[in-house]
Amino acid sequence: MYLILEIRQFIYDPTKWIQDIGNILVLFVYIFPICTSIWCLHENDHEKIIPYITFSCLLLNLKLISFFRIFENYDAYYTIVVRIAKRVMFFFVYFIMIILTSFAFAFHILLSPKMNYSLDERIINDDPNNPWNMAPTYQVFDNETSTDSNLFFLQKPDENTNMFTTFSTSFFATCLLLTGDTSSFYNWSYEDNPTLMILLILFAFIMAIYILNVFITLFSEAISDHDGSFLVTRAEYLAKIELFYLLPHQRRWKEWFPEVIYYHANVDETRKKVREMIDNRDWKTNEFPEMKIKLLKKLNIDDYITNEPVDEFTLRKVLKEMKN
Repeated sequence: MYLILEIRQFIYDPTKWIQDIGNILVLFVYIFPICTSIWCLHENDHEKIIPYITFSCLLLNLKLISFFRIFENYDAYYTIVVRIAKRVMFFFVYFIMIILTSFAFAFHILLSPKMNYSLDERIINDDPNNPWNMAPTYQVFDNETSTDSNLFFLQKPDENTNMFTTFSTSFFATCLLLTGDTSSFYNWSYEDNPTLMILLILFAFIMAIYILNVFITLFSEAISDHDGSFLVTRAEYLAKIELFYLLPHQRRWKEWFPEVIYYHANVDETRKKVREMIDNRDWKTNEFPEMKIKLLKKLNIDDYITNEPVDEFTLRKVLKEMKN
């Protein structure tokens, strides 16, 4: 059902639908579980399809977040989060990914083994990044009072002993570092690796300090204008429901969709906007003339009356300015 609604929105305005990255994500959330379900019906080996079922359930459960928008208090903050996500999407995808890729490549160059090695056969060399030289060793003593021992146990290394042997695992280790997990670097002594220390300090400064402050700034800006954005988002939801979710006869119900919808607005800001429209000769009274005259009187600017029509371009311009 929801997939059909998305298709209807695409047919109604393909350009607008494609430009909204949220529609692409929602479409993926619907299509991925559908494809997984079809594959599950034809696949006998269910062990192979378990990862896809896992992600399908995850995506559908996360989609529940958007269903709580019916509550006004929740919708106000949901709108803020969505606006921040749309505002920083380009920044997050490109800027942060470039930083992660750059540091992952730097760690890979610095910490990858420089000599040949094999995880199945022990190879002894002078390479400090050799997983065999990094594997934990355990010394064996004859008794509790013994001080000398020539015996030791060596734990066999695996792919996680040195996660910087390949670029893919190096990138994953860098992503873990972004969350504060430094276990990938435990096998190196920071005192003997000043270059590694410098890279970690730079990464912490750029990601933990700079990026965090950027997000705080964006969140503060979104909080400052959340009232207007909330009303705009609500209007978009109402228009979407009326166009795509209702049957033709339901769209004409005046109880649900009256011709006039009232919103609360700041008097000073409204007066400023109306005067700006009057100065630009954009204020026309051919539509809802009585209402506009009453509004002018309420704002104490009732010295202007005109019956000149307003064109579509002017209306779009004013709506765009109010939205921004």
